[in-house]
Amino acid sequence: MSALPIPEFFQPDRGGTVWRVPYQERASQAVMWAKQQGIAPSSTDAARVCLLAIDVQNTFCIPDFELFVGGASGRGAVEDTQRLCEFIYRNLGTITTIVPTMDTHTAMQIFHPIFWVNEQGEHPVPVATMITLAEVEAGQWRVNPNIAASVAQGDLETLQQHALHYTRQLTEDGKYPLTIWCYHSMLGGIGHALVSAFEEACFFHCMARSAQTQFELKGSNPLTENYSVLRPEVLDGANGRPIAQKNTSLIQKLLDYDAVIIAGQAKSHCVAWTIADLLNEIQLRDPKLASKVYLLEDCASPVVVPGVVDFSEQADAAYQRFAEAGMHVVKSTDPIETWLQL
Repeated sequence: MSALPIPEFFQPDRGGTVWRVPYQERASQAVMWAKQQGIAPSSTDAARVCLLAIDVQNTFCIPDFELFVGGASGRGAVEDTQRLCEFIYRNLGTITTIVPTMDTHTAMQIFHPIFWVNEQGEHPVPVATMITLAEVEAGQWRVNPNIAASVAQGDLETLQQHALHYTRQLTEDGKYPLTIWCYHSMLGGIGHALVSAFEEACFFHCMARSAQTQFELKGSNPLTENYSVLRPEVLDGANGRPIAQKNTSLIQKLLDYDAVIIAGQAKSHCVAWTIADLLNEIQLRDPKLASKVYLLEDCASPVVVPGVVDFSEQADAAYQRFAEAGMHVVKSTDPIETWLQL
């Protein structure tokens, strides 16, 4: 687990910008780097370590993109990504597999403005609007009739029943009210792509260790939010029939590793939800398994919109709960051998 030098091509100050990764050049460099540093293929790892990198995408991590996660510093996701890339390069020989999750959306989804209208026919203001069960019951917010043909084959009544059921389910489960987000992580758009510096690090790891990067897409279901990569917020519709399901294959895959290291955006939402779902699965099987999970606290930031919302306290409280359950809260800048127990 000795730390490796960081390749000369890595430029930390480019972490907050978008650019094309020179794949062939990096592939050749990675093969040479593996030989120079004595890095073996990941298939030979005695202890298997997974890096689960949640939503390190332009939409969350690049300033001026749709939902940039500024955190307390105002540049949180940029700084987090820089540290995450450096962590990957330093520990290339220890990380067996990198699993990047990718928030993946289209326009007509339950958390986007077009889905809803008020009595005046106006759409909710993104980020500033949280739709509660009481507001749906009172008709203050209702499903936009113009989207029914695209989302529910023209069945507006069923879609309205789902909206009522959905907000009720969130309330009963003690989750955040339905937040209306601006259009983000749009499939086919540049915001959906991984941050260039992080994509480069993943590709370099893939080439150096002969380990395929294992992408996990989430969030395309129009009828539910999907903060966690392990399960949507709501699994059943108003009629009791399933509308979505847990990502059982990824859950099992993560639990099969000797260690799982987690980073990404946003700490208060997709990261915290994923960790919470993983912890729930662990507690159902064997609470001791929590000790194999490591949270890079300096590679994740909470959603903070000055003057609008600040989820810092919720994020910190979640991490405290995870630590109390047996998970390890660590820093990427500390030598991995000081905290990774294998």
